[in-house]
Amino acid sequence: MRGSKHENILLCVTGMPGAGKSLVARIISKEFNLRIISMGDVVREEAKRRGIPQDMSSMMKFAEELRIKYGDDIVAKLTLDYIRRKGYEGILVIDGVRSLSEIKTFNNYGKVLIIAVHASPKVRFKRLKSRGRRDDPKEWSEFTSRDMKELRFGIGNVIALADVMIVNEGKDLDRLKDEVVSKIREVLKDVYVKS
Repeated sequence: MRGSKHENILLCVTGMPGAGKSLVARIISKEFNLRIISMGDVVREEAKRRGIPQDMSSMMKFAEELRIKYGDDIVAKLTLDYIRRKGYEGILVIDGVRSLSEIKTFNNYGKVLIIAVHASPKVRFKRLKSRGRRDDPKEWSEFTSRDMKELRFGIGNVIALADVMIVNEGKDLDRLKDEVVSKIREVLKDVYVKS
């Protein structure tokens, strides 16, 4: 892809845990040949560097403490530091945006497009239980508690202001892929000019 009107474009993928953010980010990455940066991985890397355990409770507490101590946009700042360290530029996929403060910080770097991924709570809980990551909830009460923390971070506001909404439920992978590609192509055409 060449000829962007903006030097840097960030496709910021958001959604509640288990909605399928990473799946949608991977589809975008593969179909448009773009690099993905996971904000969750950036937080996990920072936690590991500080010797914080990787279980769900510790990770949620660490993310909350980071935001209290350094501001609501600290994870976006850490993500931009990571992007600059690696020398990445152009169109990037950012997986895991959680607040409008993060969006504001990303806007300082380049054009931001928000892609929200939605699925119902029951579907999301089932997915999280089956994926088996150490920081995923094992019980419904853990799941709802995590949802409430995500909403306190401001994720609902980001979802409400999305440029693109993808419902990731009740469709097979091919239909999801077709929808994602079509919607991303449509939203990029306003900021991207092919040469």
